[in-house]
Amino acid sequence: MTVSPELLATLDVDQVSVRFGGLLALHNISFQVAANEIVGLIGPNGAGKTTAFNVICGFTPPTSGSVHFPALEKSNLRPDQLARAGVARTLQGVGLFDHVRVIENVMAGAQSRPGGGVTRGLLGLASSARHERGLRHEAMAMLERLGIARYANAFPGAIPYGIAKKVSMARALMMAPKLLLLDEPASGLDEQELEEFSKLIGELRSTMSVLLVEHNMDFVMPLVDRLVVLNFGQVIASGSPASISHDEAVLAAYLGVDQ
Repeated sequence: MTVSPELLATLDVDQVSVRFGGLLALHNISFQVAANEIVGLIGPNGAGKTTAFNVICGFTPPTSGSVHFPALEKSNLRPDQLARAGVARTLQGVGLFDHVRVIENVMAGAQSRPGGGVTRGLLGLASSARHERGLRHEAMAMLERLGIARYANAFPGAIPYGIAKKVSMARALMMAPKLLLLDEPASGLDEQELEEFSKLIGELRSTMSVLLVEHNMDFVMPLVDRLVVLNFGQVIASGSPASISHDEAVLAAYLGVDQ
């Protein structure tokens, strides 16, 4: 029996439009992210990437169309519903809790998992000491995986920005998501960190899907399976990095090459 492609998708953006007053920010954009696929959402400044990301994350409701999560049979989730639906995200800013240590920030990523409840522990309310020790051990293992275990007891304000980005990633991965949404994951990283991040994201393909919005083309092109290109709020191309790099509409709109 042939399985419908829709059933293999972890994300289905279907004919989404967003209007802010008289401004049409997105116009009938559609694309999917398949299971265990890494997709890059790119485009020139003002193309609508941020708006599209905000719609997917539930920050901005679509004026029309839907953002559907086929495995969950749910659409247009609010931000507070994403985690419980197996969707994790990182934003352009690291968004860490300044008043708790790095390891506790990472532990907080597990709060939406069944039996998580780490927020209660961080607030000093009733929680299982054994459960908290298990989460702490898991968080330390995640920090070691990302090569930043030495910062476990530091506060976010005392660590370099590139390290904070990795802490944010570690916190998202503590959810064990099926779909990871990354907003500008390469920003603020040096060459070595970019290489490490690229390797990490590539390894995630075995357990989850990844959608990333990114400006750094040297970072995104060798990493993703497929690119979706926006311009003036519309999808102008979708395909492999190799095909996109020779697409006339992309060269004209994104790379500024006249055809």
